[in-house]
Amino acid sequence: MAHLILNIAVDTVRLAIWLALLAGIFVPLERFFALQSRARRSGLAQDLGLYFLNSLLPGLLLGAPMALVVTVTHKLLPTGYFAWIAALPIGLQLAAAFLIGEAGFYWGHRLTHAWPLLWRFHAVHHAPGRLDWLINTRAHPVDIIFTRLCGLVPLYALGLAGRQAAEGNLAAILLVILGTLWGFFLHANVRFSLGPLENVVASPRFHHWHHTRLEPLDRNFASMLPLMDRLFGTLYLPKSGWPREYGLAESPILREDTVKR
Repeated sequence: MAHLILNIAVDTVRLAIWLALLAGIFVPLERFFALQSRARRSGLAQDLGLYFLNSLLPGLLLGAPMALVVTVTHKLLPTGYFAWIAALPIGLQLAAAFLIGEAGFYWGHRLTHAWPLLWRFHAVHHAPGRLDWLINTRAHPVDIIFTRLCGLVPLYALGLAGRQAAEGNLAAILLVILGTLWGFFLHANVRFSLGPLENVVASPRFHHWHHTRLEPLDRNFASMLPLMDRLFGTLYLPKSGWPREYGLAESPILREDTVKR
């Protein structure tokens, strides 16, 4: 128990350092390149609390399910398969893990818009009427854990993370860290356009359209690769322009009549 408390304390300090670094990057960016006029920010204490909670809790809760996935798949799939995966160059393993993990995150995110029960949790993230970098972690922990499970289970099941991957859990760790860091950029209140690269990598404009409260709803689910939305018919990225309004399409936080797409 003492060891667990110590680990949580160390992780909390680490997260506080990360928060300071992120603030040092995004606060000036949002000041000098603001998309929306700056206004007094509400809910800061809640968002800071969710930043720490959603950074700590998934790591504590996902270890056991991932270990179970590894155990089950190693009993079901031939040993030779995992030996073949482990023998692949680490670069190829990481590339495959990135694509498969992105596909898992895409469908997990899309399901949170399609199923009323999941939408109740995910709507917490869509409630704000303004976006900034800290909105990235403004989410219900159930929402975070479900989406992360969707992205990580395929990696562990396919041997791209876990005990026989070339670098253990490196692929899963890098995918989560990169996705989280990029998520702060996607939610930032900045008028950045990546030009032609927006078709290759998710940009703030790409993700801001996901948060619009006006039509078109339920678009741009990918966390880093717009290719996923293009493949599955949910891409919306006009040549120019940004959403006019953000937040939920209606109140309080459930739109069962629009569960579709």
